[in-house]
Amino acid sequence: MKILLSYLRFTVLLFPLLAMQSDKPLRVIFFGDSITQAGVGQTGYITQLRAMLQDKGLGDQYELMGAGIGGNKVYDLYLRMDEDVLARKPDIVFIYVGINDVWHKATHGTGTDYDKFLKFYQAIIKKLQDNNIRPILCTPSVIGERTDYSNEQDGDLNRYANAIRVLADQHSLTLVDLRKDFQKYLEKHNKDNEEKGVLTRDRVHLTEAGDKFVAEEMMAGLLKK
Repeated sequence: MKILLSYLRFTVLLFPLLAMQSDKPLRVIFFGDSITQAGVGQTGYITQLRAMLQDKGLGDQYELMGAGIGGNKVYDLYLRMDEDVLARKPDIVFIYVGINDVWHKATHGTGTDYDKFLKFYQAIIKKLQDNNIRPILCTPSVIGERTDYSNEQDGDLNRYANAIRVLADQHSLTLVDLRKDFQKYLEKHNKDNEEKGVLTRDRVHLTEAGDKFVAEEMMAGLLKK
């Protein structure tokens, strides 16, 4: 009888705690570079995604947070993970990096070699999973919007994007394939083969329409089971 009473007391105490946990929104961090840093702005993709979730009646189920810093490459993300991601105890982290790793090869003479990019990216995934955090991988989008394969760094971008696709497959992770989705959209909507002005304002950073497009793709990844 004493054992039964103890069990019942424990159950009565446990149920409210479980209810509180189930009502707690999932904390989602978007981890990246200047595109993500701008994502928390008035028309940024994180802000637009928050509004989209509200419109679907899902706003109270997710807490969205940005962790973007301009100029960051994959190893910058890894080095600031503890403070900017793990300390905030997220449930889900979107890894959105790769543009600067490619772009800065031409603009700054730096960038990130392919093998180094892959190793740091894998290390980020492992650290998140070791902390019971669900990673969602994102391929880098564009450095130039031309659709005739004349953007200078299309080759590198395709290579790095494909590496992320492979990692998503190897680890059975959700993939938001922005590289593929941008190319498909631009083939349809960039009929004049402009290098910018459709989804980006400077070949890389997003217009309001670009932020809306990314928000829609991110939402699909977030809601994917």
